[in-house]
Amino acid sequence: MTVGTRPETRRADQLREARHPVYVDRTLRLGTFSTNLSGGCAISTIDGVLEADWGQTTALAAMGDAMEFEALVPVGRWRGFGGPTNFNGAGFECFTWAAGIASATERAGLFVTSHVPTIHPVMAAKQAATIDHISGGRLALNVVTGWHAPEIEMFGAELLPHDERYAVGQEWVDIIVRLWTAEEPFSYDGKYFRVTEASIAPRPLQAPHPVLMNAGSSGAGRHFGARNCDVLFASSDLAQQSPEAMRVKVDDLKRLAREEYGREVQVWTNAYVVQEDTEAEARQFLDYYVNQRGDWEAVDNLVTGMGINSQSFAPETLEAMKFHFIAGWAGYPIVGTKEQITDTLVELSTTGGLDGIVLSWPRYLQDMARFQEETHPLLVQAGVR
Repeated sequence: MTVGTRPETRRADQLREARHPVYVDRTLRLGTFSTNLSGGCAISTIDGVLEADWGQTTALAAMGDAMEFEALVPVGRWRGFGGPTNFNGAGFECFTWAAGIASATERAGLFVTSHVPTIHPVMAAKQAATIDHISGGRLALNVVTGWHAPEIEMFGAELLPHDERYAVGQEWVDIIVRLWTAEEPFSYDGKYFRVTEASIAPRPLQAPHPVLMNAGSSGAGRHFGARNCDVLFASSDLAQQSPEAMRVKVDDLKRLAREEYGREVQVWTNAYVVQEDTEAEARQFLDYYVNQRGDWEAVDNLVTGMGINSQSFAPETLEAMKFHFIAGWAGYPIVGTKEQITDTLVELSTTGGLDGIVLSWPRYLQDMARFQEETHPLLVQAGVR
């Protein structure tokens, strides 16, 4: 059903007026992904993978801030995936991480990734508003309904059926947005949450409320994001990893938000960067840290937790998924020289239609520093930054 001229149609304009970093006037917005967790996005035993160390995570934030990245996006994780690396087993909780990083940065948008079942919406709204003040209006909330059962069970909660998680998430978001915007206390009596005479003060600096993000890719997830969020994620397609294939996904998400909910949204994706002096060297290193030094036990646990198995996918497809999870959390592969990386990012923006990309690197500190020195200036020259 087409919503027409509901008030939500003004949301994108309101955000531009609020001047959150993701709404700067750039062709391509960039960010970092999972700098708060051990391993980052690379499930590998190579030297140089990210450690859960405050000095390392603040150094990465400083590099992103210096390049005027629009987004620093942490991953919400409560336990690791076993294997020799116990991938993502150590890390920093996202709300407190963002509050700390706010004082170490000046420009970048600070995302908080929050699992709905792990925090009450009144607490989430209050903490997010506090971070928005600490950061001078740079907070964004990345809403995750949860998928990894052992994590959710740590909180004494049950991992609900897939679509019901989004029904819970809808009540959660409804309460948070109302807390951020209501001038008077209110009560809410839902199926999953009940609040009585709820209010917070001060409200966030961003008006009418902070940026919301979601990365759901299922039918329920796509509708949840299109209805509620300002930044949506389009996942990389293993079968067709091309800017043209990405454009189809981007257009589909934007059409859904516009036609079903009367909203304009940004669409981003995640990508991993492998940069060397030659393409051959880059592909050789990719093979080394994935096939030779990858933690295949941890990635087996990860994909099993996601419900990905040989009953659902052909063996070669399943192995390709595992490869890209080890390489960089199943992101879009950007592999080659600084010129090739620049060209790929430009194509994902122009041909692919993406508004933004969060990046990761296998040896996060070393490789991101090289990107800052060699590749980012080429993006500026190309006119997308």
